[in-house]
Order: sequence, then structure tokens, then C-alpha cells
Amino acid sequence: MALRTEELLLNMGPQHPSTHGVLRLVVTLDGENVIDVQPDIGYLHSSVERMMEYRTYLQNIALVDRGMDYLSAMANEEVWCLATERLAKVEVPERARYIRTIMLELQRISSHLIWLGTFGIDLGAVTAFLWAMRERERIMDLFESATGGRLHHVYFRIGGVYEDLPDGWTERCAEFCEYFLERLPEYDELLTGNPIFLARTQGIGILSQDKAVAMGASGPVARASGIAYDVRKAHPYEVYDRVQFDIPVRQEGDCFARYLVRMEEMRQSVRIIRQCLEALPAGEIRSKVAVTLKVPKGEVYARTESPRGDLGIYLVGDGSDRPYRVKIRAPAFSNLYALTEMMRGWKVADVIAILGSIDIVLSDVDR
Repeated sequence: MALRTEELLLNMGPQHPSTHGVLRLVVTLDGENVIDVQPDIGYLHSSVERMMEYRTYLQNIALVDRGMDYLSAMANEEVWCLATERLAKVEVPERARYIRTIMLELQRISSHLIWLGTFGIDLGAVTAFLWAMRERERIMDLFESATGGRLHHVYFRIGGVYEDLPDGWTERCAEFCEYFLERLPEYDELLTGNPIFLARTQGIGILSQDKAVAMGASGPVARASGIAYDVRKAHPYEVYDRVQFDIPVRQEGDCFARYLVRMEEMRQSVRIIRQCLEALPAGEIRSKVAVTLKVPKGEVYARTESPRGDLGIYLVGDGSDRPYRVKIRAPAFSNLYALTEMMRGWKVADVIAILGSIDIVLSDVDR
């Protein structure tokens, strides 16, 4: 006689550990098998889009640092400045464009290291977290010496950057690139060939290419499912059209593929930084723009490739010094809802591994 089973509704979260922020997952289980999962978001809603409409264009640079993806402050500043500059027709000096590109790629490595460390802890690899924080600390030192801030920088300005790089900064950045490339094989030895890590990630949480497109996934999540799309290539900004780099793409669409894509992206970021350091021109670092910049009437959509994917801002100007309307296209929002396709049919023990492989930041999701 077969045992009678009933579905169990399990609430995971909204505690912080393993849910990577104040996220609640409503998981429907049949024994240990996941039948359905529904993300419950909004616990970190800040109404940042509405707040931006009551602040000047310059003030909003500090707001996007904190109100959006707080692990990618430079990426937030970039997309906001890019949208404003395009609408106001502000030219950015060449040196500032190179500096921005360097900072954006350092930010990508820093964000991926946070993901790598926390993903390792999710799966029981504490050493990976300690090593990732060791490398990230050196990037934080570079940020602090150039911008004065370690997490929130307010370094980009409409028309350029706030200050030029301090003496010796480019040499220290080049030394970090050399140091970091020497550390990456250690991560491969620790995780890539680790049988426990492989058992927890290979073939787990598969997202097909068709489903990735249907769910609006982007960034490493989409590229791990075979979608060779990167905003830096498709819609180049700053100096990405002048540097050589590859788009890491995998076909498997599982947790391990998403891991491999991000590991290769960090190598490509170092490649971009080195080219920018070699070609960094002299000159001005900021155009002359009034603090009370009045943007003409019109609308514009700007997009960049943040560490989590396609980050966009739709901006409407009304001729005043404050935006009339701001709408943010957050990559983590769409990537999070791909969970509903990734988790069905897997075990409850796989839920955290799949969630961790997406690399969500809840302030980017909720806004």
C-alpha cells in the first residue's frame, strides 16, 4: 500500500542568510521535490524612482548609489550619467571615458567576488569566501584612494568624473591585475574541479535558452544559457568599442555554467582594464556643467551592462533641473523571476544553490 502524501507549503525567508537579502520564497513541496516556487518581493522597496523626481540631476548620483544595486555603485552612476548626458547633449572628455571604463570593470570584478564568496558559503566552501574577500579588499583600497569611498563613491559626474586619479594609482591598478590573474587558478583548484561543488551545481537549476529569453533574463544568467548578448558589445558606451574582449557563453544553463561564465568575465575585465591603462590619455576629466543643470524637454533610454545584466534607465526631462520621470530596468528583477523555471523538479536542498547562482541584490529587485 502506497503512502499518502500531501503538498507542503514552505516559507523560506525573509531572513537574510542564504536568501541574499530580505527575500521570501514560497516553495510548494511534494516530499523533498519542488513543485512550484513563488518569490515574494518588496521588503526592501525604497521608492527610489519617485525620490529621483524630487532631486536635481546632480543629487541623484548619490541616490542611485544607495537606492539601486548597492554592490555596483559605479554601474548605477554610469547609467544615470549616460542618460542625462545624452538628453542634455553633454560631451565627456576622453580621459574621463577611459577612467569610467576602468572603474566599471573593477566594479564588475568586485561584485563577482562578492557573489563567488557568498555562493561558496551557500554550498559549504568557507575558504572561497575568505579568498574572495581578500582580493576584493584590494579593489576597495583602489576605490577609496581615487573616490574617497569604499562602497558608495559618488565619483561619476555628468560630463566626466569628480577628480583625476591620484599619483601612482594606475601603477597600483596594474599591479592588482597581475596579482589577481595569479589568484584565479587557485579558485579553479578549490572549486572548479571539486567533486562536491560539481555535484551541487552541475546539471542543477537548468534554464533553457528559450525560457531565458521568455523571462527577460540577461547578464551571466542569460549567457550561461547560450545567449551571446552583452550591452558592451551590442550598444557600446564609454570606450568599449575600442578595447578587445570576449563574451563568455555556455550552453548548459545550469548553476555550474553560471559559475564558469562569471569566472571568465573577471578574466575579461582584467583584459579590458589593462588595455585602458595602456591607452589612458592625458587631458581634462570633466566638462563644464552647471550644478543646477537644466535638461531640455525630451526622453531617452540608456542601457549598460552591470555585473547582473542589462541595466537601463528611461528618463524624461521637462526643461527644469529635476527629471520629470525616471524608470529603472533592473536586471536582477527579471533574473529573479527566472527562478520559477529553474527550481521546478529539483530537491529542496537545491533551492539555495539555484538562488545563489543568480546573484541577486534585493535593492536592485525592489527599488
